[in-house]
Order: sequence, then C-alpha cells, then structure tokens
Amino acid sequence: MRQEILDDLDKLLEIFPEDIRKRLEEDKDIKDLIEVVIDLGREIEARFYKKNIIFYGRYATEEDINYVLSRVGEFSGDKRAGIERTLHRISAIENRHGRIIGLTCRVGRAVLGTVDIIRDVIETGKNILLLGKPGVGKTTLLRETARVLADELNKRVIIIDTSNEIGGDGDIPHPAIGRARRMQVPNPTKQHDVMIEAVENHMPEVIVIDEIGTELEAKAARTIAERGVQLIGTAHGITLQNLLLNPTLSDLVGGIQVVTLSDEEAKRRGTQKTVLERKAPPTFDIVIEIQERDRLAIHHDVAKTIDNMLRGYIIPPEIRIRTPEGRVEKIFVSSTKIQEEEKDSSSLQKKPDILKIFPYGISRNKLEKAIRSLGVPAYVVRNFSDANCLLLLKAHQKRAKDLINEAERKSMILSILRSNTVTQMERFLAEHFKLGTLRSNEEERALREAQEGIEYVLTHEEPYELSPQPAYLRRLQHQLIQEYGLRSESIGSEPNRKVKIFPY
Repeated sequence: MRQEILDDLDKLLEIFPEDIRKRLEEDKDIKDLIEVVIDLGREIEARFYKKNIIFYGRYATEEDINYVLSRVGEFSGDKRAGIERTLHRISAIENRHGRIIGLTCRVGRAVLGTVDIIRDVIETGKNILLLGKPGVGKTTLLRETARVLADELNKRVIIIDTSNEIGGDGDIPHPAIGRARRMQVPNPTKQHDVMIEAVENHMPEVIVIDEIGTELEAKAARTIAERGVQLIGTAHGITLQNLLLNPTLSDLVGGIQVVTLSDEEAKRRGTQKTVLERKAPPTFDIVIEIQERDRLAIHHDVAKTIDNMLRGYIIPPEIRIRTPEGRVEKIFVSSTKIQEEEKDSSSLQKKPDILKIFPYGISRNKLEKAIRSLGVPAYVVRNFSDANCLLLLKAHQKRAKDLINEAERKSMILSILRSNTVTQMERFLAEHFKLGTLRSNEEERALREAQEGIEYVLTHEEPYELSPQPAYLRRLQHQLIQEYGLRSESIGSEPNRKVKIFPY
C-alpha cells in the first residue's frame, strides 16, 4: 500500500519569525524536519531525521519566544500546546518562576498506510500494546489504527487524547483520525478518569490511548479490558522484557509474583522451590515492539510468552519488515529452550532466566539495539551490583581486572567481545540463548504453518494435519512441535508425506 504523508508543514513554519522560517524553507531536507529547538540566549537548532543544523550566530531572544507563543494554542498541564487542526506539538521549558524560556516545536505527521504491516493483528479484536523508544512512530501508528478501525471496519472508536497528539489541537479533530471520536483530557493526572468515563458514557467498541504511564492508568486499562472493549495503546517501555520488570506497569502484561512450590512440584519442573510466575491474566493479549520505523517484533500470545520466559524458555517474536518497495516480509526465528547447564562445584554456573548485563567499554545503545533485534529476555543495567552478566571489550580487559575478579567471585556470566559492534553483541546473545539462525522463505512458511497447527491443537485439543513437505522441513516442524510438549508423526507416502500434530 502506498503511504501518504499529511504534515501541514507550512502551518508550523508560519509560527516562526521570518528569518528562521526562510532558513528552514531553503533547506533541501525540509520534508525530513523533526523539530526546532528555541532556547533563550542560545543558538537555534533544527533537527532532521539524518542531521542536526545549528543556526550559528542566530541566538534566540525573548521576542522570538513571544512571537511563537502568540501563534499557538494554550498550554495544558503537561506544558504542551498545539496549532489548531494540526498534529504539531509545542512543548515549553519554564524557569523557576513559571516563565517560558525554551520551546521544542515538533512536527506532527499523519502517515496514511502505515497500519498495513499489522492490519491482520488489529482485526483480531484483541487488546494490543505498542512499545518503542520516543520518535520511532508509536503515535503515528496508533492514529492510523484508530482511523482504519473506525472508517474501514466500522467500529465505534474513541481516542483518549491527553496531549492532543493523536487528534490534533483545537475542538475539531484532525481528519487523519477519520470517524473516530476524540475525548480530550483537561489534565494528565485525570487520564485514568477519562478512560473510565469513555466506557461508561459512550459505548465504544474500541478505545485508543497513548502513553499509559501510571498505576491508576494501568488499573483503568484492566477495567476497560474486563468490560469487553478492545484496547489499543502505547506505554513507556521499549521491549516486553523491560515492561515486565517495571513495577508500575508490569500489570499490563500480567505482572510477576514469587511462588513457593512443593517439593514434588519443584522436582517435576526441575527448578528451585522458589520461582517467579505470572500473577494475573495480561490486560494486553498482544505486544508489538516497534524496533525501527519499518521493523516490528510481535508477541502474539503475551501470557504464553511470559510464562515460558519465567520458566527459562524463549518464544521469539515474529519479526515484520516493510521493504522499500512497500512489501511486508515476515521473519521467523526458531524457538529454543535455554539450557541450564551445571558444571563441577569449582565453577558452578546457571544461565539466568533474564540476563541483566553490565557493559564495560561497550556501547549501551548498540547493546540495547541487539537485544531488541533478537527479542531475547535481557536488558542493560547501570549498576554492577544489579547485574548477573559482565560484558566487556577486549581492549579494556586489563583495566577491568578488579571487575572481572568480582564477576568470577559472584559466578556471573562473563564474556569478552573483540569489537564494539552490534553484530558481535548479537552473536554473544544468540550463543547464550541458543537461538537458531534466520530461516529461508521456504522454511519460514513451513514453520509458520506448524505454529498455526500448534495453536489449533492447544486451543481445540484435536489433531491437526499440516501440508506435505520435504523431509528436512518436516524435521524442523517436528522439532518446533516437540518444544511445545505436543506429539507429532509423519503420515502418508512421498511426495505427499506430511506432519500430523496430536494433543498431549
């Protein structure tokens, strides 16, 4: 599907003093403008997707700030304002006396056609949570999702628009939300109240909300889900693993509790008596991690993913990529169990369920990118005392001698990388979690069909036959089925021999 961008860029440029506006208009990359920063007494800065430009010698004055303020709407409790019937956002920085001394003027864009990459997912009617770092496109995807649900699927959609980022500034919402209705929030602290008000007063089939960030909002989200309303939202977090470890928001995906098992149950599971388990059903059935603008990782069954994660298994997410030609491609990584190996008493070491990595001489940003790319249960910690893994660069090995000794004393995972690259980090993570390699298109289709068959058998408790495949693809299907604890066998004669899946 062809993407159409609606940015009303001319309306944003009109709020700037003439000399600033002209310098921006003359830039050949004006269509890639992200935001303009105006701080009192400092040189003005324009930020683009692939570059930053400093207006050298052009210092922001109080008159510049007042010029902009006179051309935008009123600031709300979260110090944000907009331009009527546009998606642009102007955020203020105040001094200790409440006077505005800085502005971040961010371009708001509606990109029609972005939802094609997850259209089948939103049509399931399940609750969907979008995660991703700021600026990666969460709100853009959320807006387009609301429009498609309202206009093309004829759903009663209500948007809870706390900062007017989804529907734009002013009483009349931006056309990009289609026939979806929009409820504004007078103050960010009241967002949870408006969420409940929407359900009680306006009979929505779908509620769309941006930035669930407090415990009250998480509780309101659960209340909405329990009333049978489809909930689609975003939350503060980058990956499902990050969210699970956030005490405020972990309830959105079921939360974690410590459980003490009986001796018999601990022996049956092959674990210690004290284990972590999911506390409740997840509010959101599906979690989508927006890794990059055109690359997503989808956890289709959050409850199952977290249950397996806490027991030492990995169910890798489905990776979807939008190619430059506009096609959506799916990448499937084979699911494997984290093997917990015990060595002799002199070097006893267990692989932890969740890897908490302390990097030394390693780029945190690159490491976090590698973790997101593979979708493994790991995250980066800032304090060595919180870590169970030390990852360091070979060039820094000598100066980190004391740290290495301490890591060995604590029986931590210790790994030394030759170079500070994402590839090296992905290789370490893949080896640690014993991930398989990316499959070919043929293997991907066979495994995807097996995954569908597994889900059918687990749901209906009835046998399921897959389509005929060559021997090497049937072997991969058998391996995947076995990982879910199901039984399978090959039936029929070549070239029509195929795999049949049986319940427990």
